[in-house]
Amino acid sequence: MSRRNQKMMADYDRVVGVAVLMLFLQLSISVDLVGASPQVSALFVFGDSIVDTGNNNFLNSIAKANYWPYGCDSPSKFPNGRFCNGQTVVDFLGGMLGIPAPPPFADPATTGARLSGGVSYASAAAGILDDTGRHYGDRFTLSQQVVNFETTLDQLRTMMTPANLTRYLAKSVAIMVFGSNDYINNYLMPSLYPSSFQYSPSDFGNLLLNHYARQIVALQSVGLRKFFLAGVPPLGCIPSQLATGRAPPGRCLDYVNQMLGTFNEGLRSLAGSLNRDHPGSVFVYGNTYGVVGDMLNNPPRFGFRVVNASCCGSGRNQGQITCMPMEAPCSNRNWYLFWDAYHTTEAANYVMAFRAYSGPPSDCFPINIQQMASINL
Repeated sequence: MSRRNQKMMADYDRVVGVAVLMLFLQLSISVDLVGASPQVSALFVFGDSIVDTGNNNFLNSIAKANYWPYGCDSPSKFPNGRFCNGQTVVDFLGGMLGIPAPPPFADPATTGARLSGGVSYASAAAGILDDTGRHYGDRFTLSQQVVNFETTLDQLRTMMTPANLTRYLAKSVAIMVFGSNDYINNYLMPSLYPSSFQYSPSDFGNLLLNHYARQIVALQSVGLRKFFLAGVPPLGCIPSQLATGRAPPGRCLDYVNQMLGTFNEGLRSLAGSLNRDHPGSVFVYGNTYGVVGDMLNNPPRFGFRVVNASCCGSGRNQGQITCMPMEAPCSNRNWYLFWDAYHTTEAANYVMAFRAYSGPPSDCFPINIQQMASINL
């Protein structure tokens, strides 16, 4: 990297650090950015618990966040199905784009005018593979989420003319956050799933990419044109993995992080090939691994003091048992990178959203969400 690029990256890191410190170290977080002129028509969110806004509340699943202290720092101070102490990445992205975070598909009230700003299909325990997360009970897998989007489309067709619907979809953004559960709730659970016996880590990563690519193209074929494809974070550093005791003191589980390379590098390449193969559409890869890695490697820069344990959980690294009903969380959530055994805090979610929205090509390839939103297709 040239000295000029190194200086640009250092300057950018300082801007991120200042922004986060200003937002999270002065007062309790209360970010309400919605109200600016909308930059997109709608947000359609596909993914897992990182971006679930309450779908699993309506499913027969044990993967739920419908109890306190989840939501303890949200505007209502009550649990709302988000696997976080407050706002998710999508909540923050919606604010930056000037629209509210979309409602959950499974909520019976998500119909009619409530569809106009988009819908969230994300579901805790969901994976790219249909088998992933089945031990948690019901969940909307990737393939089911695509079917659910087509159900929404049927409703939107009754509300708009074909030409208006085409323009509406072209100005919307699809956020896709998948892959983590396929590892932590499938490949890394050999007692419940056979995948680690059937595939090498690289073969498994390619299996995920092949399944993922088909569903992304399916969504593009029915009208979506702008996609943000988030990579998988360093799962070997989350409290539930550290709690296994298999990592050296002060280190993450390197072998877990190393097995993610095929998927993340492949997803970045997939974004490039989709851009070439589908002119008139835009596909952006989000380097979640690198962004979370920055927070792990430089915690003070982002206002964090604890990056190896959860704010709400128990056992080793507060990650052996995740956050339980009525459990008292840590008192200063803004100091923690991880909220529970698996998920990041609101403070960390803001950093990820900020970097996805306005980050350099090392964070978002080939452009960021702000730039993608400004493109007229």
